[in-house]
Amino acid sequence: MSITSQFIDVSGVHTHYQCGGEAGSPVLLLHGGGTDSSSLSWGLLLPELAQGHTVIAPDWPGYGQSERTPRAFNQEYYLDFLEAFLESLSIERPGLAGISMGGGLALGFALRHPERVGRLALLDSYGLAERAPYHYLSYLFVRMGWLNRLSWAWVRRSRSLAGYSLRSIFHDPKRITPELVDQVYEEIRRPYPGRAFEAFQQSELLPGRLRTVYMPRLGELHRQVLLVHGEYDSLVPLGAARQAQERLPNARLEVIPGCGHWPQRERPDLVNPLLVDFFRE
Repeated sequence: MSITSQFIDVSGVHTHYQCGGEAGSPVLLLHGGGTDSSSLSWGLLLPELAQGHTVIAPDWPGYGQSERTPRAFNQEYYLDFLEAFLESLSIERPGLAGISMGGGLALGFALRHPERVGRLALLDSYGLAERAPYHYLSYLFVRMGWLNRLSWAWVRRSRSLAGYSLRSIFHDPKRITPELVDQVYEEIRRPYPGRAFEAFQQSELLPGRLRTVYMPRLGELHRQVLLVHGEYDSLVPLGAARQAQERLPNARLEVIPGCGHWPQRERPDLVNPLLVDFFRE
């Protein structure tokens, strides 16, 4: 299945997105933060899912090939952007799948506009846990913007450092392929690496908790929800996904064994069939 790259102006942002498929209901794939992009998170899934759906995977502003100028990116900004993106492409009631930050935005959009969302797949999703790992230290770190940018500048100097950085989100380092390292290193070498995520973290990390926690509102979602979560996710604990399953009226949880925070890249052999089947049902 052929996947094409397109560009569109959305709320003044030159936005890149990938699309494929011409039949079936629309499905929107939302990538995460850090150095992520639509290609990195969804490059392996896009051709499979496009066989039965119209699939669209945007690069968030500040990521991938979308406009990367520094600005105050936060949860509300991205939710407004997602609404404008759907309107710009005249997409009605898509299924949504999101990883990490993208999962939190998919969840937030479904709660904001429940009538405009079909099925929902949340992969190691932001918006479930109340605190980040080593929360207060993380809070202090993101307040030191110069230190954060120094870290990115250091990683940009070496492909091997880019590969080593993946160990924080993979459980099994043997599954970090040379091809993936090349892709990550390419993203890190784009302008303003990590700057959009830094702005997002500065907004979301409060001294004692995360700003966005959707757990108390999950009972409002009465659509089919698939929770996919790495067994050894070090960023969003598996317990948060289990609690979400209990609160969501129509949800099932698939735990990916021996897997960390990026399950569709660490175990695509297990995760991609789950997503294809979920949106086909």
